[in-house]
Amino acid sequence: MSKEPGSTAAAEQTRQSAVPEAAQARADAGGTTPRPAEFSRALESFCSYLASERGRSAHTVRAYEGDVSALLDYAAALGLTTLADIDLQVLRGWLGKQNEASLARTTLARRAATARSFTGWALREELIAADPALRLKAPKRNKTLPGVLRPGQLETLFETLAAAAAEGGPLALRNRALVELLYATGIRVGELVGLDVDDLDLERRTLRVLGKGNKERTVPYGLPAALAVDDWLRRGRPDLAGAESGPALFLGRRGRRIDQRQVRSVTSALFEALGDTSATGPHALRHSAATHLLDGGADLRSVQEILGHSSLATTQLYTHVSVDRLRQSYQQAHPRA
Repeated sequence: MSKEPGSTAAAEQTRQSAVPEAAQARADAGGTTPRPAEFSRALESFCSYLASERGRSAHTVRAYEGDVSALLDYAAALGLTTLADIDLQVLRGWLGKQNEASLARTTLARRAATARSFTGWALREELIAADPALRLKAPKRNKTLPGVLRPGQLETLFETLAAAAAEGGPLALRNRALVELLYATGIRVGELVGLDVDDLDLERRTLRVLGKGNKERTVPYGLPAALAVDDWLRRGRPDLAGAESGPALFLGRRGRRIDQRQVRSVTSALFEALGDTSATGPHALRHSAATHLLDGGADLRSVQEILGHSSLATTQLYTHVSVDRLRQSYQQAHPRA
């Protein structure tokens, strides 16, 4: 007996609306339910896959784990017990709940991407028969312009660092070297703290960087950064180095490899002292380096290689920054703007 037209769609609709209203209300209200064992095993296996097979950093794995954990807790609150129970309606409900909480578009887009990665992995592992996230959509990310330091602000910044380093304190020498290197190379803060002394080629003024996805690249740096790093290696690092230092290029006050939190603290204090700037954190030095390279005539592909972007579209954001600055100058200066 053949099915009537639309019967498949009707069955799908009936299945998707099978979540009890009380369970839906509990999940929407943030109610918690013990997570089924299948969910916990899947989460553990997914994180292991990200770390061992995809080569994701510990920071990235933690971010994925947090998002997937939130999804699975939401599904558990609905009374679901297997991965096969998580359908498109559940995924949309999960994102909808976060949208109601007024989370940023970038956060929603990231979590939707995480859900797609998780269900795609589950399908490949044959934990589910079909991928429910194929039709999952999330708000497009806002292409916000990154904070960029003006040349005059950079001059003030480096003058302040040089004056502090002239007094010879090891932390001041370190701070000057790491800020010079961040701006000179445009590397990420995670890449900076992972640098070892032998990653530097002092004669050629280049450094070897291990970026996202364990991709290695070589990045050049200029004379000011070279002088600051040399000063740190000769006069600063030996004063802080100890049994736990290993080959780390930059050290904390206790002699261990510096961490991202310490670098953020250093740069935030420096930017706050500058006053009028939208730049925040060490990533602002990466934004500034990329923008100033393009302003100075560097081609987009070269900047992409320096920054370690896998997609040229990501690098193109900085062309928008340059155009925006050009537009502002035009509007301020042209009599008929």
